[in-house]
Amino acid sequence: MSKIIITIGTLISMSCGQVDNQELSETLNNIQDMKEWMIEDRNNGVIDSVYAEYYILWLEDSENLIIEYTN
Repeated sequence: MSKIIITIGTLISMSCGQVDNQELSETLNNIQDMKEWMIEDRNNGVIDSVYAEYYILWLEDSENLIIEYTN
């Protein structure tokens, strides 16, 4: 959960100034990693599947926003 909050904070800070492609790439990689972890946690029963799907959806939205921003 704290990793999601950190990612959201990173995305918000990106909107406050110029961000280079390296930072965007790192942020995108972090989001993709977190999505993989959430899928693994869901599949292993670490987190309730309803919550996992909710987080995965938001991570996918964040991932898509960064991809659109860089294109």
